[in-house]
Amino acid sequence: MCSVVGIYQNQNASKLAFYSLFAMQHRGQEAAGISSSDGVHIHTIKDRGLVTQIFKEEHFKILKGYMAIGHTRYSTAGDDSILDAQPVFARYGLGEISIVHNGNLVNAKEIREELIKKGAIFQSNMDTENLIHLIAKNYQKPTLKEKIIDAVKRIKGAFSLIILSRSKMFVIRDPFGFRPLSLGKIKSGGYIVASETCAFELVGAEFIRDVKPGEMITFENGEIKSEMIFEPTPKQCIFEYIYFARPDSNVFGKNVYSVRKQMGRELAKELPVNADMVVPVPDSGVAAALGYAEESGIPFEMAIMRNHYVGRTFIEPTQEIRDLKVKMKLSPIKHKIEGKKLVVIDDSIVRGTTSRRIVRMLKEAGAKEVHMRIASPATTGPCYYGVDTPSKEELIASKLSTEEIAKYIEADSLAYLSIDGLVRAIKDKKENYCFACFDGNYPIL
Repeated sequence: MCSVVGIYQNQNASKLAFYSLFAMQHRGQEAAGISSSDGVHIHTIKDRGLVTQIFKEEHFKILKGYMAIGHTRYSTAGDDSILDAQPVFARYGLGEISIVHNGNLVNAKEIREELIKKGAIFQSNMDTENLIHLIAKNYQKPTLKEKIIDAVKRIKGAFSLIILSRSKMFVIRDPFGFRPLSLGKIKSGGYIVASETCAFELVGAEFIRDVKPGEMITFENGEIKSEMIFEPTPKQCIFEYIYFARPDSNVFGKNVYSVRKQMGRELAKELPVNADMVVPVPDSGVAAALGYAEESGIPFEMAIMRNHYVGRTFIEPTQEIRDLKVKMKLSPIKHKIEGKKLVVIDDSIVRGTTSRRIVRMLKEAGAKEVHMRIASPATTGPCYYGVDTPSKEELIASKLSTEEIAKYIEADSLAYLSIDGLVRAIKDKKENYCFACFDGNYPIL
């Protein structure tokens, strides 16, 4: 999962992009980058690491201009190298261009092979680089806007795109609207487009609306223009509510914290437990655990503490690092849980390793019983739209039954929220969302 941001018509564009990326750091921790335009040239700085590690005060003297785009990387396509960091910058026939992309293209390999046969030379393994070549090699269309529209109509999959030229900024969301993208107005002047609205608060921006699935917004000459370039068929990623988005963000028109809390309420209705306390796995399980506790009447206790100087384990690139970070990140409050029956709430189980370590940790600390309750359905299929679950072999629920998973993670019991319960929690039409990782119904392959 990645984050993207675009700032238009603000003299502090690159700094506002920096702060926005900082607010959305949870969406990707491998690399980050910013491109800015001063009307004459596009300037780009990117590197591996966290936003605050990469950008220094002197960099903003380079990143001049009133427009900027930015990206934090969580690898789903490509390699863990600086060449696969974004923005992707290029010089071509009409000048200079820079692109940031959140999502995955399902026909990236097919397009790349076609482009290579026509003489294209690729510098990275990212699917995003396909767009650069599709735009640059389009000799039929005279304007950049027309070239971009032709290019995005060639690609299939999930894409929230922001494209920067020397004088314009283009924002496009795929017709399914898999990944979130919102538009806001900055109080100090100009506009912001970002993956999550949590970025708006930090830079002093007011939410206007979500970018619609299938929509292109063009920023030019101080104005914004909207047009639909695809017929919208919403299939928004339900996992944004479950795991990825920050609780204070509004995603797909709903507050993430409120949705997660309602998931916990639905979980308590469907899957009650005779327990002494409700314990969340911090931080991802907190809102659902509060909902579970309120609905069930069982006391809520923060009996597991988190070290916030350790990043998110699910989006780490290797299993070895994920295992180590679980130990570093979580520790139980022993005197609270000794001799107690716990219902432990987490947002999901993907590989099972983290849950197993948590259950062991709690039992070693003296818990009498540990009952795992998951505030989402079992993840049984890979995601092709921007989540790092590339194969069924990595997904424990695709290989084992719920009872077998409970035995593997050493829990006294395990149960998941149903898809119907999840739909009740979001209080929206089921057909507007993608549940493919739970039910195998992929909108596009």
